Amino acid sequence: MTNCVQSWPEPVIRVQHLSDSGLLAIPERYVKKPSDRPIFVPASPSAAAGGEVVNIPVVDVSGLYSGDADLRRKTAAEIDEACREWGFFQAVNHGVSHDLMRRTREVWREFFELPLAEKQMYANSPTTYEGYGSRLGVEKGMSLDWSDYFFLNYLPARLRDQNKWPSPPVSCRELVEEYSKQVVELCGKLMKIFSINLGLKEDYLLEAFGGEGLGACMRVNYYPKCPQPDLTLGLSSHSDPGGMTLLFPDENVSGLQVRRGENWLTVTPLPNAFIVNLGDQLQVLSNAKYKSVEHRVIVNSERERVSLAFFYNPRGDMVIKPAEELITAEEPPLYPPTTYDQYRLYIRMKGPCGKSQVESIKSPQ
Repeated sequence: MTNCVQSWPEPVIRVQHLSDSGLLAIPERYVKKPSDRPIFVPASPSAAAGGEVVNIPVVDVSGLYSGDADLRRKTAAEIDEACREWGFFQAVNHGVSHDLMRRTREVWREFFELPLAEKQMYANSPTTYEGYGSRLGVEKGMSLDWSDYFFLNYLPARLRDQNKWPSPPVSCRELVEEYSKQVVELCGKLMKIFSINLGLKEDYLLEAFGGEGLGACMRVNYYPKCPQPDLTLGLSSHSDPGGMTLLFPDENVSGLQVRRGENWLTVTPLPNAFIVNLGDQLQVLSNAKYKSVEHRVIVNSERERVSLAFFYNPRGDMVIKPAEELITAEEPPLYPPTTYDQYRLYIRMKGPCGKSQVESIKSPQ
């Protein structure tokens, strides 16, 4: 990413500081145009108008490791259907320690409660985004989201620098290390199931991502209270540019919205579950059999939220293209080859922007 902008185009304002100041109206830079403003449509297992079920699928991942072959096949089929029809599912009984998940989220809540001067020591830049931040895109004058975050690298190991991870809180680095280790293990298991479900060899997607050199990183999102939540978003509509995201949300305050057709559905997170969503690189590799899906985050006037988004991505210099095994005369390749570094530069410049990027690179048919 040597050609990335080196500094932010305008002074960075911490959204948490704005929220704590007691303002009654949000600055104009955070006001979304009317068509992008949030609409609250709660998700539930019950049928919505017209009979459509409005909840992302829930998969008991432990079924993959059952001694019952029928249960293993059933669980794999549930994951496959969720990937093809939704691009999202909630994974329960996934094997990551629930206590570890809780303690990791709480230590990050402690970080955001630190005095501003202590957090500023970890202020980030557009070069790598690593550290304490308050905006994603670097385009001057762009609309801003109502959130702060902390971004850190975990894989490949050469990019991991724990000195850039917060301390205090004193337990943060240790918890992040163990949490990331367990989540990476879960991601690897899911990638194998994705490969098999697509009719590819078990390790195909892992190898396409770069094998042991693949990428993994985490963004801890902090969404402060907002006096006008109907005018802004915590995170604007986007599909994730990478491979797969495992989100550990705040189950006490709903915020994630998933696009389903023309509607935005608000996901009700289950306790101790990961919300799994597919990124653009899996859409490309699967030749759109699996699709990334637009999602966004709404904010709340009464409560702040902390969520942990773990991104499992290809190595930056890996050429990503549709798997040859999925290409036929009837289903030609939909996307040209490109590296992940080339691909993600767009969102680093523009910030969240729906699905415009992955749609724009489609090959003419």
